[in-house]
This record gives sequence, structure tokens and C-alpha cells, in this order.
Amino acid sequence: MAEGAGLDVSSSIEIARHTLLSCGLILAIGTLAAFVAQKIRIPDVAVFLVTGIAIGPHALGFVQIGADSALNQIILLFGASYILFDGGATLRLAVLKQVWITILVIATVGIMMTAAITGFAAHVILGIPLIVAFLLATTIASTDPATLVPIFRQVHIRDRVAQTVMSESAFNDAMGAIITFSILGVATGSTFSLSASLFGLIEHSVIGIVAGIVLGTLAALLIAHEKWAFLAEYAPVVTVVAVIGAYFAAEGMHASGFMAVFVFGIVLGNKESFGFRMEPGEAERLDEFVLTTAFILRLFIFILLGAQVDFALMKQYWLGGVAVTLVLMFVARPATVFLCALPDRRARWSFAEMLFMCWTRETGVIPAALAGLLLGMKAPGAEMIASVTFIAILMTILIQASTTRWLAQRLGLLETKPH
Repeated sequence: MAEGAGLDVSSSIEIARHTLLSCGLILAIGTLAAFVAQKIRIPDVAVFLVTGIAIGPHALGFVQIGADSALNQIILLFGASYILFDGGATLRLAVLKQVWITILVIATVGIMMTAAITGFAAHVILGIPLIVAFLLATTIASTDPATLVPIFRQVHIRDRVAQTVMSESAFNDAMGAIITFSILGVATGSTFSLSASLFGLIEHSVIGIVAGIVLGTLAALLIAHEKWAFLAEYAPVVTVVAVIGAYFAAEGMHASGFMAVFVFGIVLGNKESFGFRMEPGEAERLDEFVLTTAFILRLFIFILLGAQVDFALMKQYWLGGVAVTLVLMFVARPATVFLCALPDRRARWSFAEMLFMCWTRETGVIPAALAGLLLGMKAPGAEMIASVTFIAILMTILIQASTTRWLAQRLGLLETKPH
């Protein structure tokens, strides 16, 4: 018995050492990749993805952390949550008041339009049943906040455009997940109810928003209230605890945890509007901590995502997957943006602004997580869906993310100063 326990301890230590070495390698190589991205002036997520592919098990084999491992899931969950919080904190209520109609329409009706167009295209191109084609389309239809938030941190776009795209990506995440699992219910023979699905969406959204507002207000009280800010010195730790708290509070009530952390970020980022103030030195320390933490988590997320790209799985469907992704990029997304944003007379979007929004629709962590869930559940066509999802991730991040600055400059939307 004692000998068996000793072997278990030895095995645990070996796993811990291997994990620590992998994390150290990711951090070291990722930092160099970020330096390269800065020099060639493209968003670092594209370089991180390529780096992950290069050092992953299908290439150099430096890093072998499985997609289903606890470490990978923790990094994805907490990383995406913290990046979303960071994105929410950069948004300004004054700007959101001008564009909220576009955000609401494009994050709800818009994602259904994108999924419908892409689904029909997948049905024709891949020759798969319509229900499986729609399951694929809903998996890749939502844009990815974990990709877009850091891009707009690095490429300073006109405020209202950047904030519309980031907000849409945060809110359409819940919509995409709900539609995906509603279609899955139909595909597996379960009963489908439109009213129940709509109620579920509203419930997910409202509870997530309320959880974010409550946690955001509580955090602001503890770090920025005139009398009760006894944790002002520990503001960075408070944000970490509150991000985790907001996510699990919402998830525990069967709502969108990602929406909760995004709204939490909006509340804390706009605390001055609600009468909260921080000392200049403490506010600066908090900003530096958030930026550094978000950078490290972004580095881990996208290098691990690249390392987990399964080329053997993609090989069978690569031609059809590329064709479906091109329809998503050049037909479905532009149709969605123009039909959803053009009627918003209050926002008065220019052609250049709408064109830019058409191009910024990266597929990333959230669709990858949905595809992984479908694989685990052995959903109809799950392997094909995972294959096309990774093709969409590679194409949108490598092509769209890397050309964001160039397109913004051409369209006259690039700001000279950070917002």
C-alpha cells in the first residue's frame, strides 16, 4: 500500500514538473512572439496562434497540454473571463448610448442571419444534412470577444466602432450557445420549442447582466467609495475575485457567465459615472495589473489554441471548410452588418464604419469551446464541425486580425491616440 502511495506521489510530482516546464516555455516563447508582433505591427493573437501551432504536438512538440486537461480548461475559462472584463472596462456608457440599438439587433437577429446564410452554404458545399449544416453554422456564427478585445487594445480604432464590435462579441456569445444547443436538440430528436428558447435567451441575458451589475457595484464600493473603500490597496486582487465570482454567480443561476463578467467590467470601468473615485496612484496600479494579467492570459489562450489545432482532423474537410469560411467572411457577415446596422438612424453609420465591422468578426475561443463540447457529446457531425471550426479560427484570426490596422488606416478609422 505504502509503495503504491509512493508511486502516486512520484507520478504527481512528475506531472507537476512537466506542467510547470510547459507553462514556462509558453510564457518565454510567447513573450518573444509578442515582441515580434509589436515589431511587425500586427495584433499579437495572430502571432500567438502561429507560435502555438509551431511548438504544439503536431510540429516541434515542445508543449503537449491536452484540450480536455484541467489546466487547459482553467486557462480558457478564467482567461476568457478576465479578457472580457478588461474589454468591458474599456467601454464608455456615453458611447454605448449612441449605438445600443445596433448592438442589440446584431447580437440577436444578426447572429441568426449569419447562421442561416452559413448553414445553407454548408449544406450545399459539404453535402451534409440541413440540420447538421445549421449546427455547424451556429457553432461558428458568434464572434469571439477573447480575440477582439485585445485587438482593439492594440489597434486604436474610432471609439464607437471598436465599442460596438466588442459589445456585440460579448453579447452574441450567449445567443450563439443557446441557438447551438437548440439545434442540437432538434438534431438528436428532442422536442424544440421556439418560445422556450427565446425565454431561455432572455433569462440568460437578464440574470447575467444583473449579476455583473451587482458584483461591479460591490467591487466599486470596496475599492473606490469615499468611506467604505477599505480594500483600495488590494484593488487588483478584488478584480480577480470579482471576475471569478461574477462568472460562477451567473453560471450557478444558469445564466451567461461571460456576459456577467463583461457587464462587471462596464460597471467598474465607468465607476466615475456612478460617483466612485480612486486615488490616481491606485487607479494607475490597477490599470497596469489588468493590462499585464490580460496579456499573460491572452498569450496562454492563443498559444494553447494553436497547439491544439488537429491537422489530421482538418485534412478531410479542409477544402469544404475553407469554402464555408469564405462564405461566412464575405457573404454572411457583410449581409448581417448592413441589414442590422443600416436601419439604426440614431447611430448614422458611415459606409466605412460598416465595412470595417464586416471585416472584424474573428472566430476564436468560444466557438472552439462549443465545438469541443459537441465532440464530447458525440453530436451528429461533431468531427466535421470541429474540423471546420478550426479552419474558421485559423482563417479569420490569421487573415482578418492581422489586417485590422491596415484596413482601419485605409478607411480613415485609425485613432492617433489610445482611447
